[in-house]
Amino acid sequence: MGDQMAEAITILVTPVWKDSARLSDFGRELAAELAKRGSAIRWIIADDGSGADEVQRLEDLCAEFAGTYPHVRVHPAKVHYGKGSVVREAWALEPEAGWLAFVDADGSVSAPDMLDLIGRAEKSGRSTIAIRKNTETTRVHEGPFRWIRHHGFLLACRLILKIRSEDTQCGAKVLKGADYRIIENRLVEPGLAFDAELLAEMTEAGIEWDEVPVNWVRKGGSRIHGVRDVWTMLRALFRIRSRLGKATAAGSKGAAP
Repeated sequence: MGDQMAEAITILVTPVWKDSARLSDFGRELAAELAKRGSAIRWIIADDGSGADEVQRLEDLCAEFAGTYPHVRVHPAKVHYGKGSVVREAWALEPEAGWLAFVDADGSVSAPDMLDLIGRAEKSGRSTIAIRKNTETTRVHEGPFRWIRHHGFLLACRLILKIRSEDTQCGAKVLKGADYRIIENRLVEPGLAFDAELLAEMTEAGIEWDEVPVNWVRKGGSRIHGVRDVWTMLRALFRIRSRLGKATAAGSKGAAP
């Protein structure tokens, strides 16, 4: 009975860092959508070490959201490490959860699209990620520089990490808990390369996932700025490849002759 109850739990994390202003609008939208659908999702606003004043602002927002949707709380990390670190820390609060999801706080992926993504994953029983793609039913609104950066990084992920994905970095993903626990202890990237590392480790472990186009609208306040941050993320890809290579070599040495 206990295992069945744990498998029914879905955790949705919204990572934030000095993001109370951006979260205010999207948080209201998400709380309203969760309530409208009668959801039992446990929503965690995970603060990445923003400091006491910012955490208090998040707590105030959380109290407001809870008036609409009660299953929400703030989890403040003590130190600022990065998106990947705080998402993993929040997911670890429910180590036996059946589903683990995150959505960025800027609202580029809407609340309805995020909850549709979770519903699709739960129905199919497969890990499912959002991808930015124009289709008959979805539209992507991003400027030319962002488009170049997005597709350039995607090409790097394919060449360096051999990830076969149409979009590694879209900020909305839903993982089957059992899939995540296979690779959980191998994830170390603290920052924005978390998404790429996640999919690289899933690929290495032979874990498949579904990709679903969503509407995506560019919002202000991006955490990626200019050449410096792009170079930081590219270096992270080479670190990930190095770790994957070492793990493969270690596995080969440990295999029976």
